[in-house]
Amino acid sequence: MILINLLPHREAARKHRRELFQATMFASFLAGLVVAGIIYMWLQNRIADQQGRNGFLQSEIKVLEGQIKEIATLEDEIAALRARQKAVEDLQADRNLPVHLLNELTKQLPEGVYLTSLKQTGQTISMQGVAQSNERVSELLRNLSNNTPWFTKPELIEIVSNNVSLSPRDQRRVAAFNLRFQLLRASDVKNATNPASAPAGASVGK
Repeated sequence: MILINLLPHREAARKHRRELFQATMFASFLAGLVVAGIIYMWLQNRIADQQGRNGFLQSEIKVLEGQIKEIATLEDEIAALRARQKAVEDLQADRNLPVHLLNELTKQLPEGVYLTSLKQTGQTISMQGVAQSNERVSELLRNLSNNTPWFTKPELIEIVSNNVSLSPRDQRRVAAFNLRFQLLRASDVKNATNPASAPAGASVGK
């Protein structure tokens, strides 16, 4: 017996393929939504973790900032204590400055030079006197500049010729001078004589 299909099989096949395509597309869409949801949840978890780390870091940074401020305060206090300690040490060492001043002057005064006035203002020493000649005054300036670690920056302010009467018949021509120089502190002298123990960049002017 011969069966003849009179139904539109081509139309049915196209409909079947269309329905299959639509089902596939819908399934792909659902799968895409699932994958996108998984990725979104994963990213949200990562963001939440990073935000948690950021919050922890911020709190630790605040703690460190507080500690840094405390350290800075301690460093300031230590610096102030060191400054006070140095001031006390300088005062103790400077008690002997008049002794060093007079002792060094007796060593550095050339023969034929006599002092008439000596005055100290801070670390500046003003000195007046007479000398047998200008050469004696020049020798005194060289001695004050080069031969002692206690004096520095000698400066001749004035020198004039003058007459001194040793007797009614004995008149001597002398050079009256006025000069000044700096008296160094004991700590400066120590640093100048021991450069290895002086702070970096410290120097004593001559």
